[in-house]
Amino acid sequence: MARLHLERQGFDFITANYQCKTGEIDLIMRDREVLVFVEVRYRKETHLGNPLETVTYSKQRKLIRTAQFFLQQHFGNQWPPCRFDVIGISGELDNSPLIEWIGNAF
Repeated sequence: MARLHLERQGFDFITANYQCKTGEIDLIMRDREVLVFVEVRYRKETHLGNPLETVTYSKQRKLIRTAQFFLQQHFGNQWPPCRFDVIGISGELDNSPLIEWIGNAF
């Protein structure tokens, strides 16, 4: 769902669920010349908090380390411009869930 949302915004899909020893990145997309690492969070119920709020500082650090590993593996020392986006999805998935997207979140 998050991938389709970003593709509708003109992003190109690179890979999903990239894993390495430092962690996992849900989506890696390209927005023109910028490589975008996307963390996707889902919550059916939001009374305990918005899914976007669950991306803690600790999680951000882990995502950054994982992205660095990806960049080193695929681009060597010539890294493209990059950013981190977060997508929060809440509600029933089969009944028009709310999709919130923060570009360049951290």
